[in-house]
Formats: sequence, C-alpha cells, structure tokens
Amino acid sequence: MNAFKAFKACVPIAWSPNLYITLVRGIPGTRKLHRRTLEALRLRKCNRTVMRWNTPTVRGMVQQVKRLVVVETEEMFKARKQKQATHRALRPPIVVTHHPVPATDSS
Repeated sequence: MNAFKAFKACVPIAWSPNLYITLVRGIPGTRKLHRRTLEALRLRKCNRTVMRWNTPTVRGMVQQVKRLVVVETEEMFKARKQKQATHRALRPPIVVTHHPVPATDSS
C-alpha cells in the first residue's frame, strides 16, 4: 500500500465538510440502480470529479457505488491537484521556432 492510500485509509470522511467524488470505473455494464445513483451525483464520465456537501444522503449514495468511485476530502483533493500542477511544471516547455525562408533574388 503506497503512502497516499495509507493516508486515505486513516482520514475520517465525516470530518470534512465537502466530499470530492471521482468516477474511476465505467458506467456500461453496471446495475440500473447504480447508474441512477451516479446520475443523481452528476457523474457522467470517467475521471470526472464533483464536489458535494458531506451529508448522510450523499454518504449513502457513495456507499452504494463505492466500487465505481473514489472519495476524497478537500485537503486530499487540493494536495492531489497541487502535485499534478507541479508535475506539469517540471516538464520543459515545447519551443517551436519557424525560421523564415530566405528570399533569393533571381533577377
């Protein structure tokens, strides 16, 4: 188990006022009840994240589709986004230079 999963396992979801729910598995082939639950959570495509208030209703919906989604607290979501942003910043920028074609006088 990597450090992120260990951290995720020990953070109580009940402490966070907001939940960030990400759909990580595809919808085709799932039960109709699960599809309706994902529709109610406004999760339509894979790797899309929605923010919902941490209420018993939302926690029950997440419990129903727990094998299809990943739930993060606000701190975990911000840390993941920050890590992705720094990873993108480390890559060197692509520089494209178009040298003009030298004009030759044939006259």
